[in-house]
Parts: sequence; structure tokens; C-alpha cells
Amino acid sequence: MLSTIKHYCIILITVFTVSTVTAQIETSKWKALIAVGINSPSQEGLVAPFEANSINFPTINLGVQNMFTPKLGAKLDFGYHRFVNADNTPEFKTNYTRVNLQFVYDASTDFVFLPMETGVVFHIGPGYSMIKPLGDYGDNKTSFLNGMAGMEFHYGISRTVSAFIDGSYIIGFADAFDPITEGFGSFNGNMLTVTVGVAVSLSGCYTCN
Repeated sequence: MLSTIKHYCIILITVFTVSTVTAQIETSKWKALIAVGINSPSQEGLVAPFEANSINFPTINLGVQNMFTPKLGAKLDFGYHRFVNADNTPEFKTNYTRVNLQFVYDASTDFVFLPMETGVVFHIGPGYSMIKPLGDYGDNKTSFLNGMAGMEFHYGISRTVSAFIDGSYIIGFADAFDPITEGFGSFNGNMLTVTVGVAVSLSGCYTCN
């Protein structure tokens, strides 16, 4: 009798484990991500005497992510960044928008010391940047290819929602301004961003909390 009970317990535990893992994989397959934070443009991307604040708000990132396997995937994301002049420099405001297609690596299982509800995700990929100065320098628009890489730290709120913080660096592959006046209020450099946001599952386990 005792051996029979043990046998059924093993079966139930196995079924529960498989179901839980399957549900986790399904809820991770498609995700929507939204994050808000700050940005810091490199001063090398600005022409003298223009200087930007070292920390600017806002940065807004929107993305859709698909995991091909539990560890590997890709995401298409859009970013909007606004930065303004530093004190005692010519006044300007600049909008920086970008679109990137990035490879995603979920390294959560590699960090075995982390709690179950936490995760670490790396992302890297190419994209396209569009710069639009505002005000007096509105004609100095420019665009260029970029490369972006970053790391996200996730904390699970539920089986379908996680909060995360992301630190990313965007490298701009832009030509120098020629003539230099094309750079007034514009930008052709790199940018650091730090954002906080939420990731929401778009697949699987629709009735989960």
C-alpha cells in the first residue's frame, strides 16, 4: 500500500513539474515590454559650444519580444529620447528616436544563486537612429546606423508580469558634420540609457495571475 502511494506521488509531482515548466515557457514566448527612464548622450556627439545635460528625461522604450528557445530569442524595439542643453551653453532641445532588432539571451539559469522569481537577460543588435533638433536648429536633422547592447534584471510579480531595470549603451555609426554648422543642435554620438519598466506575457496561461 505504501509503495503504491509513493508511486502515485511521484507521478503527480512529475506531472506538476512538467506543467509548470511548460507554462513558464509558454508565457515567456511572446512578451511586450515598456520602460521609462533617463539618458546620457556623449559630449563627443555634439559640436562646440553645444553641450547637453549629463542626465536627461525622458527615455521611453517599447518592444515586442519572441523567444525561440527558453534561452534564445529576439526583440524589435523602439526608443524615444529627449535631451536639452546644459547650463551656460547655447539653448537647444533634441529628439533622438531609434528602432532596433536585437538578439536576446536569457541567462537566468546561469546565475544559480539568484532567487526563482528573478532573472537576467542580455540583448544586443543593430538599429537605425533618427535625430531631430527642435527650435532654431530644426533643419539639422540627421540619421545613421547604430549598435545597441544592454542587460535587464527582472523580478517576477506574477507568472505573466515582471518588473525590470535595464541599462543599455547605443553606439552611433555616423559621419562627422560637414560643414560644422550642420551639427548645431544635432547629434551624431553614443548614448547611455537606464530605464525601469514591465514585461507582460502575450502568450500562454491567459488565466494566470
